[in-house]
Amino acid sequence: MVDSRDRSGLRQLLDVVVSRHLSENTHATLNAAFAELAMPEIPKEEGSLRERIERSYAQVSDNDLPHVAQRILARGSLTAATRNGIQDLLWAESSPPAMPKRVRRELARALDLADMARHEARFMTLLERFWVLDREESLADLLLPSINRPPGLRQHIQQHVFRNPEDWSTEDLFEHLGAFEAGDARFARFLESAVSADVLPDEPAQRHLVAQINEQIRSAGVELRETGADGGYPRFTMVSTRLADNRRPKNVIFASLTKPDIRFLSAVDNDIEIVGDPGNVLVYDREITGDGIRWRDLQTWWQDTQKIADGAEAKKTLYHRLRRSLPGNSPGQRNVFELYHHILGSAVYDLPALLPEVWLHWDHKTVRERGPEALLRSRMDFLLLLPHGQRVVLEVDGSQHYTRDDGQVPDSYKYAELVAGDRELKLRGYEVFRFGHDELRDAERARLLLKEFLPALFQRFEVNGRTSLTPETGARARTGTYSSLSCEG
Repeated sequence: MVDSRDRSGLRQLLDVVVSRHLSENTHATLNAAFAELAMPEIPKEEGSLRERIERSYAQVSDNDLPHVAQRILARGSLTAATRNGIQDLLWAESSPPAMPKRVRRELARALDLADMARHEARFMTLLERFWVLDREESLADLLLPSINRPPGLRQHIQQHVFRNPEDWSTEDLFEHLGAFEAGDARFARFLESAVSADVLPDEPAQRHLVAQINEQIRSAGVELRETGADGGYPRFTMVSTRLADNRRPKNVIFASLTKPDIRFLSAVDNDIEIVGDPGNVLVYDREITGDGIRWRDLQTWWQDTQKIADGAEAKKTLYHRLRRSLPGNSPGQRNVFELYHHILGSAVYDLPALLPEVWLHWDHKTVRERGPEALLRSRMDFLLLLPHGQRVVLEVDGSQHYTRDDGQVPDSYKYAELVAGDRELKLRGYEVFRFGHDELRDAERARLLLKEFLPALFQRFEVNGRTSLTPETGARARTGTYSSLSCEG
């Protein structure tokens, strides 16, 4: 599964930036500079400095352009306008929730600027992160004495927001910043940061501003929701209120060795009974935070419940227990599970755990709206609980999903059940990705497929922006240079 997004705009913008950045090198240092930007090396005997730069950049695939862009951004040497242009193109790929101009303006009119700008230095740092505060000076400006040069937006904000706080309203500030015309992702991230502890190191002040913002933006189907903690302060993230996938799950029953017999004793009190041998199934019953369930969370839970003193032993035994739950007649499923860990290697510790053979993903609201039986009918080959309530199901479909008589006769009824199950999951807020078993039967073919799929999946759901999956990690995933999780044997 190759990422097929059109990145021509990003390529055109980066062309100028990359050329300017790399042209400062000599022939001797150019390949090292290429490596810093995750670009292919070009031997120094293959042309002039400019030709080597052009050849290397031409060989960067569209899939790899975001990694190059992230490394350029990390250097921090761009003008604010160029930085914003690159960010906007990258952020737009995550399909941020829409925030209409009318909602933005009504929000600005409702907010007291003093609630946002309580700390001048912190607030100015926030504005510098997202907006262009300093105008690019022309040659004419440079010829003028500094006292006669026209003030930029930074000087206006210092004067009209802080020295004379009655001059500007929040609407005035947003107008000057360009917030009403900014991309949805930039505006959402700006609001997230405005209520962060970095800007407001006071929890009551954070919650007051969040309440004020949410009152205005909920009409657009979004809200700031508490999704975790940051140094003891609450962390808020912009989420859609129209998607079921933003509900917080309560229980996950998974890795069953046989089909479990599950029944609800009380949906109100979250009382679930597993009839028969409880060792045949695993039940993750801890709070699932805004980070989802990472391997580190799963390993800690396993180590505690199994009373294992050594972390390495807990990792190894958990891996083997999960792998043991995979059906013996599906090498495709086994390849997905093993290759997920082999490709990601030690980086998987901070990435979403791949939960196999999931029989129940309990959510109080889902039970209330659709009844417990709707959940009990849902079985998933693999489930990933990603940051901010995002839920991804991976299904490996063999011929038994759409045929009968050992695969000899097509069965439209089975196929109808399959697509009906997909609809059910999607209506409850899951993203479903299906693989044909023949795609995954051969381990090497499956490896090539998953090396492309996993980085694209994490980028689609912004896992790389919220966890330790960096652009460098994504690049290594495609080249297979991770160390092993060391769970073999």
